[in-house]
Amino acid sequence: MTVNTGTEIDGKLSLDLKAYVERALEEDIATGDVTTGSIVSPQSEIASRLVAKQAGIVAGIEVAATAFSLLDQNIQFTAMVAEGSSVETGTVVAEVTGSAQAIFTAERTALNFLGRMSGIATLTGRFVEAIAGTQAKILDTRKTAPGLRALDKLAVKYGGGYNHRHGLYDMVLIKDNHIDYAGGIAEALSRVRASGTPLEIEVEVRNLQELGLAIELGVKRILLDNMSAETMMKAVEINARRAKLEASGNVTLENVRNIAETGVDYISIGELTHSAKVFDVSLKLKSEPEEVS
Repeated sequence: MTVNTGTEIDGKLSLDLKAYVERALEEDIATGDVTTGSIVSPQSEIASRLVAKQAGIVAGIEVAATAFSLLDQNIQFTAMVAEGSSVETGTVVAEVTGSAQAIFTAERTALNFLGRMSGIATLTGRFVEAIAGTQAKILDTRKTAPGLRALDKLAVKYGGGYNHRHGLYDMVLIKDNHIDYAGGIAEALSRVRASGTPLEIEVEVRNLQELGLAIELGVKRILLDNMSAETMMKAVEINARRAKLEASGNVTLENVRNIAETGVDYISIGELTHSAKVFDVSLKLKSEPEEVS
């Protein structure tokens, strides 16, 4: 089985799928799969399917494939749908054939990745659909599972969303605590500019007065923190397209359309990665096991 273990996200982050999956397998298997080792013959081969038990958007197929491949390179993994595909309940996502021991042992790790990533993609897709026809783009945040950020953000992309900064290293985001520590937006911004950083600078503002100051200081990307839709509409009018505006805070499926219709450019949503419900997917045997001589 051939698995591409290098995937690029937004041209910024190349993730090594193998490293993520190796850590997960080591965590699960440790000294060995005592149940499978006791019950399943090393010579036994099975044919199985990964089946979606709900409707949604599938993400993480390549990661699931990697889990099986790392335990046995001879396992045949055939994806039946593409990453980011919309599926219905009962859809066969992939077929997995080969060593019964390897398939049973890798099963939970593969499903954990596939379920989490598909859950994120599915929720992201619902937000994207909710704002269809507006100019706004749905963004993720840094509110990801520790150690799994790259995979969480990849899932957002498969769901039709966009990645915000990947970490503290690839964009400057001057938040409220930075502003309060420095004594104001002007001083915080001055310190960042004095550092000589070539990175994009975004400033968080809490009211229209701070918005006006950020615009006056030449900030080209501004985060509107926890503002009402009415206030955001005023912010868009005041801004007059001089800066890109990002709405953030208390965004739900019920209010995201109203937020998008204010005219903001971006809507960042922590819920995409910190509260997405795991997608229900399972592994089912296709046929009776065969003993290989």
